[in-house]
Amino acid sequence: MAFATSFLQILAGILLLFAGGEFFVAGSVALSLLLGIPQIVIGLTVVSFGTSAPEMFVSLLSTLQSGGSTESIAVSNVVGSNIFNLLVVLGASALVTPLRVQLRLIRRDVPLLIAVSMATWAMGSAGTFTWVAGLALLTVLAINLTWEVRTAREEGGGSTDELDEDAAATLPVAIGKSLAGLVLLVVGSNVLVNGATAAALALGVSQTVIGLTIVSAGTGMPELVTSLVAAYKGRTDLAIGNVVGSNLMNLLLILGACALATGSNGLAVDPVLINRDFPIMVAATLGCLPIFWSDGAISRLEGLILVVLYGLYLVEQVLSNTLPLGDEHPFRLGVLVVVLPAVLIFIVWTSLNWRRRQRS
Repeated sequence: MAFATSFLQILAGILLLFAGGEFFVAGSVALSLLLGIPQIVIGLTVVSFGTSAPEMFVSLLSTLQSGGSTESIAVSNVVGSNIFNLLVVLGASALVTPLRVQLRLIRRDVPLLIAVSMATWAMGSAGTFTWVAGLALLTVLAINLTWEVRTAREEGGGSTDELDEDAAATLPVAIGKSLAGLVLLVVGSNVLVNGATAAALALGVSQTVIGLTIVSAGTGMPELVTSLVAAYKGRTDLAIGNVVGSNLMNLLLILGACALATGSNGLAVDPVLINRDFPIMVAATLGCLPIFWSDGAISRLEGLILVVLYGLYLVEQVLSNTLPLGDEHPFRLGVLVVVLPAVLIFIVWTSLNWRRRQRS
């Protein structure tokens, strides 16, 4: 009975977060369009902030409840969300339509995401994100946003008919949608954190696993829906910019704010995250650069590979928490020996084939 109630809480929290994210994104996009911001910059800043808001509220709430010194879902939620965004959101969007990649993403935004991902892994390897680390992450965020605003002015404005017609609303409607979304996000995050915590206790599963799977996928739904709709309507700049921008927001804003909120206690990091999930996040981020670079697009086949890799990641999560210690090693060995080399060979072959076509 307790588990059923927790499951209903999780479901209700995800639905509230989904609705809140939709309202918040719609209002934010309308506001940005009224200011004439280009579509790619909208995806990297306004939309990515809106779709990262669920992760922000869930992580901050869990951090404040635990004080950061005990195991919380804050860090695992961020890491799990980034993995979900890179593998599922990008992959599913590419399955809808091949995603054209702007050169600025390859030259600046993806390398920045790679650098930040490695830096946060290094910071977390000590077992705690200190308030100093949080301040450093927020400082990088401020510098990056300043740069984005400057480039937005240089690149010129976008047209309000580039996105959904209902996004190009009047100022009062845009503000109203943003506020309504904000309220739903606050309520939904509270419900989801409580339900996830209760479910973890009922099943005897660690909160880290809950954060890496159910919570991260639930809070990642706004990113998924936004990118899928954008891809379906041919606005691939918005779809890709949303993913890259959201992952930067997760690492810089959410981890930074949560670490700063804990004060002298610091934000505790589960050793499992350091040894397994942070490396997976960094590897997935590194894999984006050659995938983006080859043909300047993400093909449907590459999108399918990304989604399959996330499926393998989920299977590994289930096996490592249900089988006796050591019994999941054959599956891990199969992935390391067969799947990952095959993916690397495919990426290298695609990149070399693209360079050969470019020369000819």
